[in-house]
Amino acid sequence: MRIAVAAPTGHVGRHLVPMLIRAGAKPLLLLRDPDALAPDIRSEVDVARVDLLDADAVVQSVSGVDALYWVDPPPAGDDPLAEYKLAADSAAKAVTAGGVGRVVFQSSVGAENRHGMGEIDGLAATEVALNATDASVIHLRCGYFFTNLEFQLDAIRAGMLQVLLPLHQPMAWVSPRDIAEVAAGRLLSAEWRGHHVEAVHGPADLSWLQVVRIISQAVGKPLDVERIPEESMRGTLAGLGMSAAQVDSLVGMSTGFLGDFTPEQQRSVHSTTPTTLAGWAYAELKPLLV
Repeated sequence: MRIAVAAPTGHVGRHLVPMLIRAGAKPLLLLRDPDALAPDIRSEVDVARVDLLDADAVVQSVSGVDALYWVDPPPAGDDPLAEYKLAADSAAKAVTAGGVGRVVFQSSVGAENRHGMGEIDGLAATEVALNATDASVIHLRCGYFFTNLEFQLDAIRAGMLQVLLPLHQPMAWVSPRDIAEVAAGRLLSAEWRGHHVEAVHGPADLSWLQVVRIISQAVGKPLDVERIPEESMRGTLAGLGMSAAQVDSLVGMSTGFLGDFTPEQQRSVHSTTPTTLAGWAYAELKPLLV
Protein backbone atom coordinates (compact mmCIF):
# COMPACT_ATOMS: atom_id res chain seq x y z
CA MET A 1 0.00 0.00 0.00
CA ARG A 2 1.39 3.39 -1.04
CA ILE A 3 0.32 6.31 1.17
CA ALA A 4 1.06 9.99 0.56
CA VAL A 5 0.86 12.65 3.28
CA ALA A 6 0.49 16.35 2.61
CA ALA A 7 1.75 18.81 5.24
CA PRO A 8 3.75 16.12 7.06
CA THR A 9 5.39 18.60 9.44
CA GLY A 10 2.10 20.25 10.50
CA HIS A 11 0.26 19.79 13.78
CA VAL A 12 -1.38 16.57 12.59
CA GLY A 13 1.23 15.40 10.09
CA ARG A 14 4.07 15.29 12.60
CA HIS A 15 2.12 12.65 14.53
CA LEU A 16 0.65 10.87 11.51
CA VAL A 17 3.95 10.14 9.76
CA PRO A 18 5.54 8.22 12.69
CA MET A 19 2.29 6.30 13.17
CA LEU A 20 2.38 5.13 9.57
CA ILE A 21 6.05 4.22 9.88
CA ARG A 22 5.37 2.17 13.02
CA ALA A 23 2.59 0.38 11.13
CA GLY A 24 5.12 -0.74 8.52
CA ALA A 25 4.41 1.80 5.79
CA LYS A 26 6.96 3.95 3.99
CA PRO A 27 4.87 7.06 3.33
CA LEU A 28 5.50 9.56 0.56
CA LEU A 29 5.69 13.03 2.08
CA LEU A 30 4.60 16.08 0.07
CA LEU A 31 6.25 19.28 1.24
CA ARG A 32 8.15 22.33 0.07
CA ASP A 33 11.16 21.92 2.35
CA PRO A 34 12.45 18.38 2.96
CA ASP A 35 15.11 19.86 5.26
CA ALA A 36 12.32 20.47 7.79
CA LEU A 37 12.12 16.71 8.42
CA ALA A 38 13.94 15.21 11.38
CA PRO A 39 16.89 13.03 10.26
CA ASP A 40 15.43 9.86 11.79
CA ILE A 41 12.18 10.42 9.87
CA ARG A 42 13.93 11.30 6.60
CA SER A 43 15.52 7.87 6.37
CA GLU A 44 12.15 6.09 6.72
CA VAL A 45 10.11 7.94 4.09
CA ASP A 46 10.06 8.99 0.47
CA VAL A 47 9.91 12.71 -0.23
CA ALA A 48 8.44 14.83 -3.01
CA ARG A 49 9.46 18.50 -2.95
CA VAL A 50 6.23 20.13 -4.08
CA ASP A 51 4.01 23.17 -3.63
CA LEU A 52 0.52 21.85 -2.86
CA LEU A 53 -1.02 24.71 -4.87
CA ASP A 54 0.85 23.56 -7.98
CA ALA A 55 -1.69 21.04 -9.27
CA ASP A 56 0.47 19.61 -12.05
CA ALA A 57 3.39 19.03 -9.68
CA VAL A 58 1.11 17.32 -7.16
CA VAL A 59 -0.34 15.07 -9.86
CA GLN A 60 3.14 13.98 -10.87
CA SER A 61 4.10 13.33 -7.25
CA VAL A 62 1.08 11.21 -6.29
CA SER A 63 0.85 9.13 -9.46
CA GLY A 64 0.56 5.51 -8.37
CA VAL A 65 -0.40 6.33 -4.79
CA ASP A 66 -3.18 4.23 -3.21
CA ALA A 67 -4.23 6.65 -0.45
CA LEU A 68 -3.66 10.35 0.21
CA TYR A 69 -3.93 12.43 3.36
CA TRP A 70 -4.73 15.91 2.09
CA VAL A 71 -4.37 19.15 4.06
CA ASP A 72 -5.13 22.50 2.45
CA PRO A 73 -2.03 24.66 3.03
CA PRO A 74 -2.64 27.69 5.27
CA PRO A 75 -3.15 30.77 3.09
CA ALA A 76 -0.22 33.18 2.96
CA GLY A 77 -1.61 35.93 0.70
CA ASP A 78 -4.16 38.72 0.96
CA ASP A 79 -7.07 36.63 -0.35
CA PRO A 80 -7.34 33.41 1.70
CA LEU A 81 -10.41 31.99 -0.02
CA ALA A 82 -8.78 32.41 -3.43
CA GLU A 83 -5.87 30.30 -2.19
CA TYR A 84 -8.25 27.70 -0.81
CA LYS A 85 -9.85 27.53 -4.25
CA LEU A 86 -6.43 26.72 -5.70
CA ALA A 87 -5.96 24.05 -3.05
CA ALA A 88 -9.37 22.52 -3.82
CA ASP A 89 -8.57 22.41 -7.52
CA SER A 90 -5.14 20.93 -6.83
CA ALA A 91 -6.57 18.20 -4.60
CA ALA A 92 -9.25 17.23 -7.12
CA LYS A 93 -6.83 17.19 -10.05
CA ALA A 94 -4.30 15.17 -8.07
CA VAL A 95 -6.91 12.56 -7.24
CA THR A 96 -8.35 12.38 -10.75
CA ALA A 97 -5.24 12.65 -12.91
CA GLY A 98 -2.99 10.93 -10.39
CA GLY A 99 -5.30 7.95 -10.02
CA VAL A 100 -5.54 8.10 -6.21
CA GLY A 101 -8.22 5.70 -5.02
CA ARG A 102 -8.77 6.87 -1.43
CA VAL A 103 -8.46 10.30 0.21
CA VAL A 104 -8.66 11.33 3.84
CA PHE A 105 -9.20 15.09 3.98
CA GLN A 106 -8.51 17.21 7.06
CA SER A 107 -11.61 19.37 7.25
CA SER A 108 -13.39 21.16 10.10
CA VAL A 109 -16.59 21.35 12.05
CA GLY A 110 -18.62 24.02 10.27
CA ALA A 111 -17.65 22.99 6.74
CA GLU A 112 -21.12 21.48 6.41
CA ASN A 113 -22.54 25.02 6.24
CA ARG A 114 -20.57 25.60 3.00
CA HIS A 115 -20.77 29.40 3.40
CA GLY A 116 -20.57 31.99 6.15
CA MET A 117 -17.79 30.35 8.18
CA GLY A 118 -14.78 32.44 7.19
CA GLU A 119 -11.72 30.40 6.32
CA ILE A 120 -13.66 27.20 6.91
CA ASP A 121 -15.52 28.00 3.68
CA GLY A 122 -12.24 27.15 1.95
CA LEU A 123 -12.26 23.68 3.49
CA ALA A 124 -15.87 23.29 2.41
CA ALA A 125 -14.81 24.06 -1.17
CA THR A 126 -12.26 21.25 -1.02
CA GLU A 127 -14.91 18.86 0.32
CA VAL A 128 -17.11 19.71 -2.66
CA ALA A 129 -14.24 19.36 -5.13
CA LEU A 130 -13.20 15.95 -3.77
CA ASN A 131 -16.79 14.71 -3.72
CA ALA A 132 -16.98 15.46 -7.44
CA THR A 133 -14.21 12.94 -8.15
CA ASP A 134 -14.53 9.17 -8.46
CA ALA A 135 -12.23 8.59 -5.48
CA SER A 136 -13.42 7.27 -2.14
CA VAL A 137 -13.19 10.16 0.32
CA ILE A 138 -13.50 10.64 4.07
CA HIS A 139 -13.74 14.21 5.34
CA LEU A 140 -12.49 14.45 8.92
CA ARG A 141 -14.57 17.25 10.44
CA CYS A 142 -12.28 18.20 13.29
CA GLY A 143 -12.98 20.30 16.35
CA TYR A 144 -10.95 23.28 17.56
CA PHE A 145 -7.29 22.28 17.81
CA PHE A 146 -5.67 22.42 21.24
CA THR A 147 -2.61 23.76 19.45
CA ASN A 148 -4.44 26.96 18.46
CA LEU A 149 -3.64 28.07 22.01
CA GLU A 150 0.04 28.14 21.04
CA PHE A 151 -0.72 31.25 18.97
CA GLN A 152 -1.79 33.01 22.18
CA LEU A 153 1.24 32.43 24.38
CA ASP A 154 1.72 36.16 25.07
CA ALA A 155 -1.93 36.51 26.05
CA ILE A 156 -1.65 33.50 28.35
CA ARG A 157 1.44 34.97 29.97
CA ALA A 158 -0.45 38.25 30.44
CA GLY A 159 -3.33 36.35 32.03
CA MET A 160 -6.15 37.31 29.65
CA LEU A 161 -7.58 35.76 26.48
CA GLN A 162 -9.93 37.68 24.20
CA VAL A 163 -12.53 35.81 22.16
CA LEU A 164 -15.56 36.49 19.98
CA LEU A 165 -17.81 33.62 21.06
CA PRO A 166 -20.07 33.71 24.15
CA LEU A 167 -18.01 32.53 27.11
CA HIS A 168 -20.50 29.80 28.05
CA GLN A 169 -20.90 28.40 24.52
CA PRO A 170 -19.43 24.89 24.30
CA MET A 171 -17.56 23.59 21.27
CA ALA A 172 -15.51 20.53 20.40
CA TRP A 173 -11.80 20.72 21.32
CA VAL A 174 -9.38 18.11 19.99
CA SER A 175 -5.74 17.08 20.11
CA PRO A 176 -4.01 16.94 16.70
CA ARG A 177 -2.50 13.64 17.79
CA ASP A 178 -5.97 12.13 18.08
CA ILE A 179 -6.79 13.35 14.57
CA ALA A 180 -3.62 11.65 13.33
CA GLU A 181 -4.67 8.40 14.97
CA VAL A 182 -8.06 8.45 13.25
CA ALA A 183 -6.43 9.36 9.94
CA ALA A 184 -3.85 6.57 10.20
CA GLY A 185 -6.54 3.97 10.72
CA ARG A 186 -8.46 5.14 7.68
CA LEU A 187 -5.40 5.42 5.44
CA LEU A 188 -4.21 1.93 6.34
CA SER A 189 -7.61 0.34 5.70
CA ALA A 190 -8.70 -0.49 2.17
CA GLU A 191 -12.11 -1.75 3.30
CA TRP A 192 -14.14 1.45 2.85
CA ARG A 193 -15.59 2.99 -0.29
CA GLY A 194 -17.68 6.01 -1.23
CA HIS A 195 -17.93 9.49 0.26
CA HIS A 196 -18.12 9.82 4.03
CA VAL A 197 -17.85 12.37 6.83
CA GLU A 198 -16.26 11.44 10.16
CA ALA A 199 -16.19 13.87 13.07
CA VAL A 200 -13.18 14.09 15.38
CA HIS A 201 -14.46 15.93 18.44
CA GLY A 202 -11.93 15.24 21.18
CA PRO A 203 -13.02 14.03 24.63
CA ALA A 204 -15.49 16.82 25.53
CA ASP A 205 -17.20 19.99 24.37
CA LEU A 206 -15.76 22.91 26.33
CA SER A 207 -16.68 26.56 26.76
CA TRP A 208 -14.02 29.25 26.94
CA LEU A 209 -14.70 29.61 30.68
CA GLN A 210 -13.94 25.91 31.15
CA VAL A 211 -10.88 26.16 28.92
CA VAL A 212 -9.23 28.96 30.91
CA ARG A 213 -9.80 27.10 34.18
CA ILE A 214 -8.21 23.96 32.75
CA ILE A 215 -5.25 25.84 31.27
CA SER A 216 -4.68 27.87 34.43
CA GLN A 217 -4.51 24.72 36.56
CA ALA A 218 -2.30 22.85 34.11
CA VAL A 219 0.30 25.59 33.57
CA GLY A 220 0.19 27.03 37.08
CA LYS A 221 -0.66 30.58 35.96
CA PRO A 222 -3.81 32.65 36.59
CA LEU A 223 -5.82 33.05 33.41
CA ASP A 224 -9.12 34.71 32.54
CA VAL A 225 -11.08 35.32 29.34
CA GLU A 226 -13.25 38.15 28.06
CA ARG A 227 -15.59 38.43 25.14
CA ILE A 228 -14.87 41.42 22.93
CA PRO A 229 -16.98 43.01 20.17
CA GLU A 230 -16.44 41.85 16.62
CA GLU A 231 -15.45 45.34 15.50
CA SER A 232 -12.72 45.49 18.14
CA MET A 233 -11.23 42.27 16.85
CA ARG A 234 -11.47 43.51 13.28
CA GLY A 235 -9.68 46.70 14.22
CA THR A 236 -6.90 44.79 15.96
CA LEU A 237 -6.34 42.49 12.98
CA ALA A 238 -6.42 45.35 10.49
CA GLY A 239 -3.90 47.17 12.66
CA LEU A 240 -1.55 44.23 12.19
CA GLY A 241 -1.60 44.91 8.45
CA MET A 242 -4.10 42.26 7.40
CA SER A 243 -6.20 42.78 4.29
CA ALA A 244 -9.98 43.04 4.48
CA ALA A 245 -10.28 39.51 3.08
CA GLN A 246 -7.86 38.15 5.67
CA VAL A 247 -9.80 39.83 8.48
CA ASP A 248 -13.10 38.46 7.15
CA SER A 249 -11.64 34.96 6.96
CA LEU A 250 -10.29 34.95 10.50
CA VAL A 251 -13.26 36.64 12.16
CA GLY A 252 -15.72 34.45 10.26
CA MET A 253 -14.24 31.32 11.82
CA SER A 254 -15.72 32.53 15.13
CA THR A 255 -18.82 34.48 14.11
CA GLY A 256 -19.99 31.62 11.90
CA PHE A 257 -20.60 29.59 15.06
CA LEU A 258 -22.82 32.21 16.68
CA GLY A 259 -26.53 31.59 17.08
CA ASP A 260 -27.97 28.09 16.96
CA PHE A 261 -25.09 26.32 15.21
CA THR A 262 -25.07 22.58 15.86
CA PRO A 263 -22.48 20.28 14.27
CA GLU A 264 -23.92 18.02 11.61
CA GLN A 265 -22.11 15.07 13.20
CA GLN A 266 -23.22 14.69 16.80
CA ARG A 267 -20.86 13.55 19.52
CA SER A 268 -20.74 9.76 19.77
CA VAL A 269 -18.32 6.94 20.46
CA HIS A 270 -17.18 7.34 16.85
CA SER A 271 -16.29 11.03 17.19
CA THR A 272 -14.98 11.10 20.78
CA THR A 273 -11.21 10.77 21.16
CA PRO A 274 -9.20 10.35 24.37
CA THR A 275 -6.60 13.11 24.82
CA THR A 276 -7.79 15.70 27.35
CA LEU A 277 -7.04 19.40 27.19
CA ALA A 278 -5.56 19.23 30.70
CA GLY A 279 -3.14 16.45 29.75
CA TRP A 280 -2.11 18.22 26.56
CA ALA A 281 -1.65 21.57 28.32
CA TYR A 282 0.57 20.06 31.01
CA ALA A 283 2.71 18.12 28.53
CA GLU A 284 2.81 20.50 25.56
CA LEU A 285 1.71 24.02 26.50
CA LYS A 286 3.37 24.44 29.88
CA PRO A 287 6.94 23.96 28.56
CA LEU A 288 6.35 26.71 25.99
CA LEU A 289 5.58 29.19 28.76
CA VAL A 290 8.82 28.70 30.67
